[in-house]
Amino acid sequence: MKGPATAAAETSAEAQGDVSVDVEAAADLAASPEMRLWLRLSACAVLIGARLRSRLRDEFKTTQPRFDLLSLLDRQPEGLTMGELSKRMMVTNGNVTGIVERLSVDGLVTRAAASNDRRMQFVRITPEGSALAQAIAAAQRRWLAELTAGMPHGDVVQLLGLLGKLKNTVRGGGVRG
Repeated sequence: MKGPATAAAETSAEAQGDVSVDVEAAADLAASPEMRLWLRLSACAVLIGARLRSRLRDEFKTTQPRFDLLSLLDRQPEGLTMGELSKRMMVTNGNVTGIVERLSVDGLVTRAAASNDRRMQFVRITPEGSALAQAIAAAQRRWLAELTAGMPHGDVVQLLGLLGKLKNTVRGGGVRG
């Protein structure tokens, strides 16, 4: 049985053309559009992230952090230091060390001390790692196309533009109007 808030959310959602009521839409009918936007963006990010992680695990037996690291290195064939990887991935050095160690055991990256400072480690992608990174990137492009296939391409492009405006506004570079 539906409670009054759920029924009201469905009525409100239908009036706005949103027939499928999400949890965030029913959470608080009195919430401002800005709050509902934040909740909707969060829900979309969680849903998309979960689908991508599941497919990575099922089809490539890997994780998003492993792919992220391989992808970074694939764009930097000269390699990156452990510190640079940590900064670019926005994780601790310890997390990067663990990921690099496992990727090294799997033959996907190599690690070597810098010639001028033995304490600094350079990580480089192997040809096998590069092939895997490129295969995963192609698969992710397909998966994202599948996930957005229910939307007309023009809507995807329009949403991308609107989210770009939101990003600039949040950074302080946009004007509200």
